[in-house]
Amino acid sequence: MIEQKVALVTGGSRGIGRAICLEVAKVGHAVLINFNENRGAAEEVREAVEKIGVPVDICQADVSAKSDRDLLVEYAMDRFGRIDLLVNSAGIAPKVRRDILETDESGFDRIMNTNLRAPYFLTSRVAREMIALIRAKSIDSASIVNISSMRRYTAAGNYGEYCISKAGLSMVTKLFAVRLAEFGISVYEISPGIIETDMTSSDTVREYYNGKLAKGMTPINRWGKPEEVGLAVAAIARGSFPFSTGAVFDVDGGWHLRHL
Repeated sequence: MIEQKVALVTGGSRGIGRAICLEVAKVGHAVLINFNENRGAAEEVREAVEKIGVPVDICQADVSAKSDRDLLVEYAMDRFGRIDLLVNSAGIAPKVRRDILETDESGFDRIMNTNLRAPYFLTSRVAREMIALIRAKSIDSASIVNISSMRRYTAAGNYGEYCISKAGLSMVTKLFAVRLAEFGISVYEISPGIIETDMTSSDTVREYYNGKLAKGMTPINRWGKPEEVGLAVAAIARGSFPFSTGAVFDVDGGWHLRHL
């Protein structure tokens, strides 16, 4: 077992996940970067984390598949001997935005498998490892962070499956926060707003949100940066909220205020 606390970050090769890997490394955590397809991007993140000066590794796994989830957790334990922080950051968007009256069932299942089913069962799997480590007094406590979205409560008629997956993830946070508190494991949710990532990089999406921002969509009226989400996770990694669990941190420029 290594001396540093260890963060396992799913979807850590790009966007918000990449920023989370870098920010938790800055507060001293070793990092296991999970990726599914883009090994080159994962290698780039590994190099960036190495420059920060903490242990780091990458692990390819499709978190929507049970066998891959098991492989990911087993690799983390074999490589580092501990998991102190799990960040469920992996998420996908619909390949085609369809009106909810025309939603394709296979596309719906694809979103649910990655955005909801995967973090539910990965959290359960990792939590069992964390409980064993705490009972063995190998670690004192642990944390789990789910990356949801403003879509968890913001309805979009052409993005229904994504909205439902993130709303469900909010309940996953609550369920595990209650279940794991007795073991000293806290569970949190980060709810990003409009963040500049590859998921929002298309000309159509950029034009849409730029139009909204031009009309004063949010109190802090600009695009958010991935590192701003990463900073929220880093605060949790530092142990800044020892008397909190099940809390939702809105990193959304104030969108959640629903101001008039």
